[in-house]
Amino acid sequence: MSGRPLVEPVEALVAPAVPADVRFREAEDGDVEQLVALWEACGLTRPWNDPRLDVADARSNPTSAVLVGVGEGGVVASAVVGYDGHRGWVYYLAVSPEAQRGGLGRAAMGAAEGWLRHQGVRKVRLMVRHGNERVLGFYDSLGYTDSECVVLGRDL
Repeated sequence: MSGRPLVEPVEALVAPAVPADVRFREAEDGDVEQLVALWEACGLTRPWNDPRLDVADARSNPTSAVLVGVGEGGVVASAVVGYDGHRGWVYYLAVSPEAQRGGLGRAAMGAAEGWLRHQGVRKVRLMVRHGNERVLGFYDSLGYTDSECVVLGRDL
């Protein structure tokens, strides 16, 4: 679990559209390999980022969490959330390819936004990699718009 426990369980923070057989919660140690497999199946991993380290970092930081949607077969959805003191961020939003287009993406964003609201966050941002433009319609349907900024980065 992240350093700061939720007052309410994650399920209470999720929009009501969650499929009945999926429950959202913070990730546990036993979820890590399923998370990595989900992210790989969704094309979210990159050779220069160790996804296991990303999970460990997010879970050990009190201003972030790794949320998982768990069904009968294990982890079927995820969202990594964090708060930098000014904005909330969502990373690794993923839904198992077999379960896509069934409401789980919307439910995962509901869980992410609920967690961020619970932390007092008023603005949320996410990044979409070049080459993954097909997901823009999904985010548009949730009310996300282009923030008209360029994200620059550098490894330390």
